Amino acid sequence: MKNVTIVCDGSSLGNGRQLSRAGAAAILEYHSKQKIVGAYLGEGTNQQAEIVAACIGLEALREPCRVQLISDSQYVVKTMSGLYRRKANLDLWRRLDAAAGKHRVTWNWTRGHAGHNIQEKCDKAARLIAERGLVDQLEIDAILEGGADT
Repeated sequence: MKNVTIVCDGSSLGNGRQLSRAGAAAILEYHSKQKIVGAYLGEGTNQQAEIVAACIGLEALREPCRVQLISDSQYVVKTMSGLYRRKANLDLWRRLDAAAGKHRVTWNWTRGHAGHNIQEKCDKAARLIAERGLVDQLEIDAILEGGADT
Protein backbone atom coordinates (compact mmCIF):
# COMPACT_ATOMS: atom_id res chain seq x y z
CA MET A 1 0.00 0.00 0.00
CA LYS A 2 1.15 3.51 -0.80
CA ASN A 3 1.60 6.00 2.06
CA VAL A 4 -0.35 9.19 1.37
CA THR A 5 -0.88 12.32 3.45
CA ILE A 6 -4.12 14.26 3.04
CA VAL A 7 -4.61 17.70 4.55
CA CYS A 8 -8.20 18.87 4.33
CA ASP A 9 -10.25 21.91 5.30
CA GLY A 10 -13.75 23.25 4.92
CA SER A 11 -15.09 26.80 4.87
CA SER A 12 -18.56 28.24 5.30
CA LEU A 13 -19.07 31.95 4.66
CA GLY A 14 -22.09 33.04 6.68
CA ASN A 15 -21.97 29.81 8.69
CA GLY A 16 -25.33 28.93 10.21
CA ARG A 17 -27.24 31.62 8.32
CA GLN A 18 -29.47 31.38 5.31
CA LEU A 19 -27.58 31.74 2.03
CA SER A 20 -24.29 30.57 3.48
CA ARG A 21 -21.67 29.48 0.94
CA ALA A 22 -19.55 26.45 1.72
CA GLY A 23 -16.45 25.03 0.06
CA ALA A 24 -14.12 22.15 0.78
CA ALA A 25 -10.54 21.38 -0.25
CA ALA A 26 -7.99 18.65 0.26
CA ILE A 27 -4.29 18.47 -0.59
CA LEU A 28 -2.95 15.00 -1.29
CA GLU A 29 0.76 14.36 -0.94
CA TYR A 30 2.60 11.30 -2.21
CA HIS A 31 6.39 11.15 -2.67
CA SER A 32 6.71 14.94 -2.29
CA LYS A 33 4.18 15.54 -5.10
CA GLN A 34 0.99 17.39 -4.25
CA LYS A 35 -2.44 17.45 -5.81
CA ILE A 36 -5.33 19.62 -4.68
CA VAL A 37 -9.03 18.80 -5.05
CA GLY A 38 -12.04 20.90 -4.13
CA ALA A 39 -15.82 20.98 -4.04
CA TYR A 40 -18.48 23.67 -3.76
CA LEU A 41 -21.35 22.72 -1.44
CA GLY A 42 -23.67 25.69 -1.89
CA GLU A 43 -25.45 26.35 1.39
CA GLY A 44 -23.75 24.49 4.19
CA THR A 45 -22.17 24.72 7.61
CA ASN A 46 -18.51 24.63 8.61
CA GLN A 47 -19.03 21.14 9.99
CA GLN A 48 -20.55 19.88 6.75
CA ALA A 49 -17.73 21.43 4.73
CA GLU A 50 -15.13 19.79 7.00
CA ILE A 51 -16.69 16.35 6.49
CA VAL A 52 -16.88 16.85 2.71
CA ALA A 53 -13.23 17.96 2.65
CA ALA A 54 -12.18 14.62 4.15
CA CYS A 55 -14.50 12.79 1.73
CA ILE A 56 -13.12 14.40 -1.42
CA GLY A 57 -9.54 13.81 -0.31
CA LEU A 58 -10.13 10.11 0.25
CA GLU A 59 -12.33 9.74 -2.84
CA ALA A 60 -9.53 11.16 -5.00
CA LEU A 61 -7.32 8.15 -4.23
CA ARG A 62 -7.38 5.58 -7.03
CA GLU A 63 -6.33 2.57 -4.98
CA PRO A 64 -6.28 1.47 -1.32
CA CYS A 65 -3.63 3.42 0.62
CA ARG A 66 -2.27 4.02 4.10
CA VAL A 67 -3.48 7.54 4.75
CA GLN A 68 -2.45 10.08 7.33
CA LEU A 69 -5.41 12.46 7.20
CA ILE A 70 -4.83 15.84 8.85
CA SER A 71 -7.73 18.17 9.64
CA ASP A 72 -8.19 21.24 11.81
CA SER A 73 -11.67 19.92 12.64
CA GLN A 74 -11.88 18.16 15.98
CA TYR A 75 -15.45 17.34 14.96
CA VAL A 76 -14.20 15.17 12.07
CA VAL A 77 -11.15 13.69 13.78
CA LYS A 78 -12.88 12.82 17.07
CA THR A 79 -16.00 11.48 15.34
CA MET A 80 -13.99 9.24 13.02
CA SER A 81 -11.84 8.13 15.97
CA GLY A 82 -14.99 7.11 17.88
CA LEU A 83 -14.78 9.81 20.56
CA TYR A 84 -17.85 11.79 19.40
CA ARG A 85 -21.30 10.37 18.63
CA ARG A 86 -22.95 11.09 15.30
CA LYS A 87 -26.10 13.13 15.84
CA ALA A 88 -26.39 15.16 12.62
CA ASN A 89 -25.10 15.11 9.03
CA LEU A 90 -25.64 11.35 8.93
CA ASP A 91 -25.64 11.24 5.11
CA LEU A 92 -22.20 12.90 5.04
CA TRP A 93 -20.85 10.53 7.72
CA ARG A 94 -22.02 7.57 5.60
CA ARG A 95 -20.20 9.07 2.61
CA LEU A 96 -17.04 9.51 4.70
CA ASP A 97 -17.29 5.96 6.06
CA ALA A 98 -17.50 4.63 2.49
CA ALA A 99 -14.54 6.75 1.37
CA ALA A 100 -12.41 5.77 4.38
CA GLY A 101 -13.36 2.10 4.26
CA LYS A 102 -11.10 1.43 1.29
CA HIS A 103 -8.02 2.70 3.11
CA ARG A 104 -6.11 2.45 6.38
CA VAL A 105 -6.69 5.93 7.75
CA THR A 106 -5.00 7.56 10.72
CA TRP A 107 -7.00 10.62 11.80
CA ASN A 108 -4.87 13.55 13.02
CA TRP A 109 -5.89 16.97 14.28
CA THR A 110 -3.86 20.14 13.77
CA ARG A 111 -4.64 23.59 15.07
CA GLY A 112 -5.94 25.81 12.28
CA HIS A 113 -4.11 29.01 11.41
CA ALA A 114 -1.07 27.95 13.41
CA GLY A 115 1.57 28.08 10.70
CA HIS A 116 1.05 24.60 9.20
CA ASN A 117 1.97 25.57 5.61
CA ILE A 118 -0.09 22.95 3.78
CA GLN A 119 -3.10 23.46 6.05
CA GLU A 120 -2.95 27.22 5.37
CA LYS A 121 -2.96 26.56 1.59
CA CYS A 122 -5.89 24.20 2.02
CA ASP A 123 -7.78 26.82 4.04
CA LYS A 124 -7.17 29.40 1.27
CA ALA A 125 -8.47 27.01 -1.36
CA ALA A 126 -11.62 26.15 0.64
CA ARG A 127 -12.38 29.85 1.18
CA LEU A 128 -11.81 30.62 -2.51
CA ILE A 129 -14.20 27.85 -3.52
CA ALA A 130 -16.83 29.12 -1.05
CA GLU A 131 -16.42 32.71 -2.28
CA ARG A 132 -16.50 31.95 -6.00
CA GLY A 133 -19.12 29.22 -5.88
CA LEU A 134 -17.25 26.91 -8.19
CA VAL A 135 -14.02 25.06 -8.49
CA ASP A 136 -11.57 26.78 -10.82
CA GLN A 137 -8.75 24.27 -10.98
CA LEU A 138 -6.23 26.82 -12.28
CA GLU A 139 -6.82 29.15 -9.34
CA ILE A 140 -6.67 26.26 -6.90
CA ASP A 141 -3.42 25.04 -8.45
CA ALA A 142 -2.02 28.59 -8.13
CA ILE A 143 -2.72 28.45 -4.38
CA LEU A 144 -0.78 25.22 -4.18
CA GLU A 145 2.14 26.87 -5.98
CA GLY A 146 2.07 29.78 -3.54
CA GLY A 147 0.34 32.46 -5.61
CA ALA A 148 -3.27 33.67 -5.94
CA ASP A 149 -3.68 35.81 -2.83
CA THR A 150 -7.31 35.92 -1.73
